[in-house]
Amino acid sequence: MKITDECFSKVKKDCFKFIKSQETLTEKFKGKEKMLKSFLIPLCDWIAQKADKKRPYFVGLAGGQGTGKTTISSLISIILKKYFKKNVFRVSIDDFYKTRKDRLKLSKSIHPMLMTRGVPGTHDLKLMQTFFKNVKQKSFKSIKVPKFDKSVDDRYPKKKWYNIDKKPDIIIFEGWCVGARSETNKTLKKSINSLEKTKDANLIWRKYVNKQLKTKYKKLYSQLNCLVYLKAKDFLLLQKWRLKQEHKLWLTTKNKSNNKIMSKGDVINFMQTYQRITENMFKKAPKYASIIMNLNSNHIIKTAVYKDK
Repeated sequence: MKITDECFSKVKKDCFKFIKSQETLTEKFKGKEKMLKSFLIPLCDWIAQKADKKRPYFVGLAGGQGTGKTTISSLISIILKKYFKKNVFRVSIDDFYKTRKDRLKLSKSIHPMLMTRGVPGTHDLKLMQTFFKNVKQKSFKSIKVPKFDKSVDDRYPKKKWYNIDKKPDIIIFEGWCVGARSETNKTLKKSINSLEKTKDANLIWRKYVNKQLKTKYKKLYSQLNCLVYLKAKDFLLLQKWRLKQEHKLWLTTKNKSNNKIMSKGDVINFMQTYQRITENMFKKAPKYASIIMNLNSNHIIKTAVYKDK
């Protein structure tokens, strides 16, 4: 309790400032003090104790669309830096999406649905593996890490990429499918929504995505030291949260004429490409994640289960 109170007094100002930057006039963050004291500070204490000075400690942070991964990973980063004095680098798997040009090639050579960013197979695996490898090198050299601009659905030019000058103690690697596992061929056969039924009747898309999870992504995720899973109640709730997210992106985007911000129908169609893996993670991730943070329908963490002591 002493660490919690002491840490809270030191990080409160920065954390509250960040939370305020994420709020809109109609969407205010509820229960922020409890979230920090009961859940995020104890989580940071747990991570800080596990981190090894010799090599970066990889924290995977997963959760369906709209669960607040960016907010929670940002707050964890603030706490670990400010109170625990750790050098933290936070990055999203979304930043490693293939360019529009590369996804277009993929959509023509394998399946048209691969033009839509999101599922395993639409990320640049080579870039991710290189990042994981380089950041672990004993003789550390500065690293450039890609950055993705969702408002135009393409990668930022290299001059706007992240730059890591100093070896991180902790890397927070967040994303909706981080840590996801493959399915059996038997469960792949049944379409779970209208998009799969009409656009992937021959199972080419879902088999390709599943194969990526079974091979290249499995190898990548095996390098994570722990996995924190933000668990929402169901997929309908994620849709509701994701629609709010898109509206917020629209509010904060200055150039509204040249962007790829989605309508309600677009969001629902887009999320159908995520549904299969998200539903599978609802069932399976709590069995293998190190820590499960259960969210209520108001986006608030209600309980935390630590599997990996």
